[in-house]
Amino acid sequence: MPDLERISEMENSLNECDEAVRSLREQLDRLNGLREKAARLYAYYGSGDWYADREGELPEGFRAGVLSEDAVYDSIAELRETAFRLLETGTDVLKNWI
Repeated sequence: MPDLERISEMENSLNECDEAVRSLREQLDRLNGLREKAARLYAYYGSGDWYADREGELPEGFRAGVLSEDAVYDSIAELRETAFRLLETGTDVLKNWI
């Protein structure tokens, strides 16, 4: 007789893995779609335009976190760390999971 508990557990694992991979692929597609915007942002950070935009007063309530010392730098660092994690995870999957 089939082990229904084991089948159920494996079915749940299949569904969770499929959903995680689908979600990851969607997020990678989204990130890849932002490549041009990210490149422009990272080129802007620390440029002459960035320094010029930091001069003077901004209207109250105007969002300008991009002009802070840390926001774009942290974004670059986070993207870099995530890229390394993707490489490490991808290598682990190919070598050890399947």
